[in-house]
Amino acid sequence: METILIFYASYGGGHLSAAKSIQNHIVEKCENVAVEMIDCMKYINKPIEKLTTGAYLEMAKKTPKLWGKIYSGSQKGLLSVISKDSNKLMAKKLNKLIQERKPNLIISTHPFSSQMCSYLKKKGLINCRLATVMTDFAMHKQWLIGHEYTDYFFVSNENMKNDMVEYGVNANKIFVTGIPMSNRFFENFDNTKIYEMFNLNPEKKVILFFRWRRIRPRKR
Repeated sequence: METILIFYASYGGGHLSAAKSIQNHIVEKCENVAVEMIDCMKYINKPIEKLTTGAYLEMAKKTPKLWGKIYSGSQKGLLSVISKDSNKLMAKKLNKLIQERKPNLIISTHPFSSQMCSYLKKKGLINCRLATVMTDFAMHKQWLIGHEYTDYFFVSNENMKNDMVEYGVNANKIFVTGIPMSNRFFENFDNTKIYEMFNLNPEKKVILFFRWRRIRPRKR
């Protein structure tokens, strides 16, 4: 039986959603394959994971422009160096898990785990296949640190592939597949029943509004 590890990190829901979609597809379509999802940051250090994800969520909600600057700035300069060096240190602990599970394939839906695994492969500590699923619509250099040791990249659009090839990534490694989605988006529904369920007139256009409301915890 083959073993697949899917690494993600809880900095935004997209990385987790992509990981879940990949896991569900493998379970449904592949026999004799054991697949496991792991939050790489939580595994390495729970207190740091809790602190950093909390900081990310607060910044993304309250100061999105600042977060945008940090995100862009992490492609080069001091932030990039700090991120790269810290991931090298954290990779040593992640290696312990990899040696225990002995996977045939590791799939990363977050750049941190992608960097860690490529670093371990560079050092000859692991030799399994590495796949990175880029949950972005544009290239970001954090995803590509150690790209020489990653076997497959799955990207959302042709422009990303072109930019990555120009950056120096082997074109044969890059597959334009889109970002993984939940199987719910592929379900078929009977329009007639939907109109009846919501008491809608099929002769008229329907406009759907989404409203987001933050639920605050009750004070005790």
